[in-house]
Amino acid sequence: MDLSGAERIVIIGGGQAGAQAAFSLRQWGYAHELTLVAEEPSPPYQRPPLSKAYFKGEMAEARLYLKPDEWYTANNVSLLTGRTAARIDRPARSVTLDDGQSLAYDALILATGSRPRALPVRGTDLGNVFELRSLADVSQLRSAATPGKHLIIIGAGYIGLEAAAVARQIGLEVTVLEMAPRVLERVTSPVISQFYEREHRAQGVRIRCGVHVEALTGATNVTEVSLAEGEVLPADLVLVGIGIVPGQELALESGIACSNGINTDRDTRTSDPYVLAAGDCTSRPLVHYGRRGRLESVHNAIEQGKLAAAAILGRKRLTEDVPWFWSDQYDIKLQIAGLSAGHDQTVVRGDPATRKFAVFYLRAGKLIAVDAINSPPEFMASKKLIMSGAYLAPDVLQDTSIPMKEIAAMVAA
Repeated sequence: MDLSGAERIVIIGGGQAGAQAAFSLRQWGYAHELTLVAEEPSPPYQRPPLSKAYFKGEMAEARLYLKPDEWYTANNVSLLTGRTAARIDRPARSVTLDDGQSLAYDALILATGSRPRALPVRGTDLGNVFELRSLADVSQLRSAATPGKHLIIIGAGYIGLEAAAVARQIGLEVTVLEMAPRVLERVTSPVISQFYEREHRAQGVRIRCGVHVEALTGATNVTEVSLAEGEVLPADLVLVGIGIVPGQELALESGIACSNGINTDRDTRTSDPYVLAAGDCTSRPLVHYGRRGRLESVHNAIEQGKLAAAAILGRKRLTEDVPWFWSDQYDIKLQIAGLSAGHDQTVVRGDPATRKFAVFYLRAGKLIAVDAINSPPEFMASKKLIMSGAYLAPDVLQDTSIPMKEIAAMVAA
């Protein structure tokens, strides 16, 4: 479907993906009607600092904004904040908002993001029980997080561990509860898990793996966390971080194909030729891995926002990058390139005790991912090597006397 003549584009979702689509459309010369519907009251903002610099009090709210308010006015983008889409009328090509307003479209971009996975126990409605997804979430948590209070974090993924690091730095007592046998089990190797467990424990974080939360209790505010194993832990604050689920309901209700996310092709087109989708809400082709899946990252949101804008305008498809991610905890920067799922071999380069090392993930000798701790050269070289489909000898990867640039050059040759 050629959408290059679209005179009315509506974007549902004011996160990184929806905002990027709007930015790219204007940057690439789209001059017609453009409406961006954002659920939150603030203009689109960056989320990664929420669990780090903003939580720590080192970043003002205005610095989070992707563009100042004036940009939307100057670029004739109708920004509707504090609004959500209630339904899509696909035959009529219109969207009805929660207040009854109807927006007609020639092309629609769904950037409906994701929401925190709910903790399925009683007591989550008590005061001082928080999620960490929005600006409002973190603002409320920051107000309650005074030094000396005991924060229990449920979930030892990247968000939970980043929050734990900041909480310790601002003077909270912190306990992290994880039902898996190790932290970050879903996303990384035992070597990385063990490294972070040691680092957090050295900072005074209590980490409990293999435990199951049964209930949160208290009169008005939470005061205790009960474990299925029979233990009861005192708590002043609880942060729930057990993952996210895609915002696909609007698409599903309108009959657009979904499977753990809104199904898209490489150009972000959905099963409806007039509807595209971008960001956390999508299940996209992972071209470097021969399968489809969801990517929860800033990189994915920016890339798909650009891809959606390019598809509508009839521009050449941008080159799809290898998925990449990062995590900042204390003075440790983890940079991840690629997806490690399905690896059959890991290779460690460097010594974890030095807090500067990398773990490479191979499948049948082919590099598919890397976790680089305080090691930018390993991260940058691996991105290129994964893109090229490189096969690498483990002994070469392990040899720190060979710079990563030389390893990449050897493969290229």
